[in-house]
Order: sequence, then structure tokens, then C-alpha cells
Amino acid sequence: MRRVLVPALAVVPLLLTAPAQAAPVDVAPLPVRAVAETPSLFDDSAGGDADADDPAIWVHPGDRAGSLVIATAKNGGLRVYDLHARERQAIPTPPAPGPDDEAGRFNNVDLVTGFRLAGRRVDLAVVTDRGRDQLRFYRIDPVTRLLTDVTAPDAPLAFSRDQAEVNAQRTAYGLGTFTDDDGDAYAVVSRRSTPEVGLFRLVARGGTVSYRTVDRLTLPSAFTLPDGRRWAPCTDPGDGPQVEGTVVDPATGTLYLAQEKVGLWRTGLDDGEFDGAPTLVERVREYGVPAGYDPEEDDCVTDWSADPGFGGPIAQDVEGLTIYRTGRFDGTLVVSSQGDDTFHTYDRRTGRPTGRFAVVDGVVDGSQECDGAAVTATPLPGFPGGLLVVHDGRNTPETPGEDGEARPDTDFKFVDAGFLRDLR
Repeated sequence: MRRVLVPALAVVPLLLTAPAQAAPVDVAPLPVRAVAETPSLFDDSAGGDADADDPAIWVHPGDRAGSLVIATAKNGGLRVYDLHARERQAIPTPPAPGPDDEAGRFNNVDLVTGFRLAGRRVDLAVVTDRGRDQLRFYRIDPVTRLLTDVTAPDAPLAFSRDQAEVNAQRTAYGLGTFTDDDGDAYAVVSRRSTPEVGLFRLVARGGTVSYRTVDRLTLPSAFTLPDGRRWAPCTDPGDGPQVEGTVVDPATGTLYLAQEKVGLWRTGLDDGEFDGAPTLVERVREYGVPAGYDPEEDDCVTDWSADPGFGGPIAQDVEGLTIYRTGRFDGTLVVSSQGDDTFHTYDRRTGRPTGRFAVVDGVVDGSQECDGAAVTATPLPGFPGGLLVVHDGRNTPETPGEDGEARPDTDFKFVDAGFLRDLR
């Protein structure tokens, strides 16, 4: 296993090699509206502690109307929706291995198509189980359109050395999958509360799926600013600046990583390993701004009066990443700017910024505090321009609980993605 440690470095000014200028953040984002939303998930005991987070879109190979959206609900497990945003299946997380151990908690999900399992090609939903520090695998049946757990019973821990370390919850977090030219399937997985990222190769074992670590990298935790000063992003005490959003562009062998408090990174993937030092290609607005953890606020407090002006357009946290592929190399990279409830877009071929949009209220409410997003350019019934699914971290209208207070309510919004074709 090869390990790549990226030293602290000065930021590269902008995306790829283009000297393009991002759209000013004071320009209003393009408003787009969802046409459907999934049922509310409530993060309380009555709702099974379900908290929406990350979606993936499975396009049915023979009947596009049978396509599915598969999404994580953290302690609430996995949810499967049809194209009308109706729930078709709910899959619980695995129980804790011991009385004092952590139970499953599903964080991110992605897909692998055409994986060879038990002598045939199948499609898999791959999930990071943040509670138990594992990857889990679910076979998608194109006939029943239901998912079945095919995780190997001896699937290893992704990052932890033992169960005690699992219980500390520095565990499998963000996720992106890809299949190389040889047909081997991989998962890029980030580690919670750290800047670490692992590369895992999926392995078939009879009718089950496991994995093995093939490479690791660690992104920087501190940076040299253009004026020579040192800066580190503010995090909770003892934590490092973690990565969550992860997406692979298979045509170019490019991996994008969203380090939440820092910005967007790009690196290569080649022959089953990370290829070359990652490059920071877009920064959060808070980049270089002094900030400190306030225990009374239980949050980081940013001193905007001391802003040195080195930040980029994304309002931290930089979160979900997804690619709208309109050709082998053409399309749009979509990046969630969680701090201001918007999304930034970049030309897939050149990296040039192409715009900014927000999912606003319409037939259903808009999206706020978005974590995960997924998109396909394949036309689907009801979505002629393709489907964009985004997490809504603050669903409205509010639903009161027995105490009269609003219940913590999240869901997913379904948007026709055709507007992404017009971004230039």
C-alpha cells in the first residue's frame, strides 16, 4: 500500500490551468425549482433518528421509468425512491457489534455498475458506514427494483485498527466510486475528522463483496498564504479539516475532493493508485481568515475584520460534488456551497467557472444547507434534461413535535437538470 503525504503548501490561484475569474458572489444565483421532494426524514426518536444526507441516481438499464434514487439517512439507514420521489424501500443500518459499541450510521452512497459477482454482472449501491467504519454493498435487482445486502460478513475496518478506535468515530465518511479500464472497481473514501483519504479496491467473494486498501493520501491541515503567513482552518478541538464530497471523472482519471473548511482539490488516479500531488483549485471564502473555536458558542467564530482577501467564492462548508456528463469530456462539475445555500458550476473540460445557482421555493420548498448531490444527464420520465437530486438540510414547512417545537426535518429535492446544459 502506497501512502501519499501532501505537505503544507501555497494555494494554486484558480481552477486547472485557466486564468478564469469566478462569478462574483454578489451576483444573484440562477434560481431553479424542484418538481418533487421525498417524504420528510425526522432526526428524532419518533422518526428513527433519520437524517437525510447523500443521494445517488441509478438509471434502469432497460426501462428508464424504473430508475431509482438511493439515499442515505444516517442512523435511519438507506432509503430508495422512485422518480416520483415516493419511498419504495427502507434498509436499516446494522446493529452494534457489542453493547458498548457504535451501531451503523450510513453517511454517503455511490454506485458501481457491471460488477462481476457470482458469475454475472450486477449493479451495486456502495455505502460508507460511518458508525462501524466499513463499506457496505447492496445489489440492485433490475426486476424487483429492490436492494439486497451483499456485504461480506468479514469486511474489514476501513481506517480503524480495532473496535475501540471505531467507537471514537474517526471513520469512513465521504465516498466516490469508479471502474478502471481493466474493469476493476474502486471506492475513494475519506476519513471523518481528519484530512485522510483512502483508495479501496472492491473484491468479490462468492456472492458477497469485500474490499482491500490499495492507497492512502493525507491533505494538508495548514497552509502558507500568499503573504507568507501561516493559516489553518478552524475545526472542533482535536479534529482536522475533513473531506466529504468526492467525485471521480472516469474519462480523465481525475479525482475531486471537497475539504469542507478549505476548498476543492484535484488529483489523478492511475493504475489503482493516487497519481501525483493534489492541487487546491478553488478556495472557500474563509480561506486565510483568522478564526477560533468558541466553547460557549460550540462553534468557530470568524474574524471577518481581519480578512486578508485570499478566499474564493465558495461559502464553507464545500460539500457535495457531482458531474453532469453530456459527452465523453463535456459537461459540468457541480459543487455545493453549503454556507450560502448555493451551487457553483465549472466546465468539465477546462475547469472554467460557468455560474452559480440555487434551488429555491416553487411547487415544493428549496434546498438549504445542502450536503450531498447527484446528477445524470440521461433523460428520464418527468426529467427530459436529466435529473439533479440535492439534499435539503432544512425542510419546510416546519412540522411541530409533541412539545410544539419544530422537528429536525430533512429530505431530497428532484430538479430537472436541463438548465445545466445552458451554462457556458
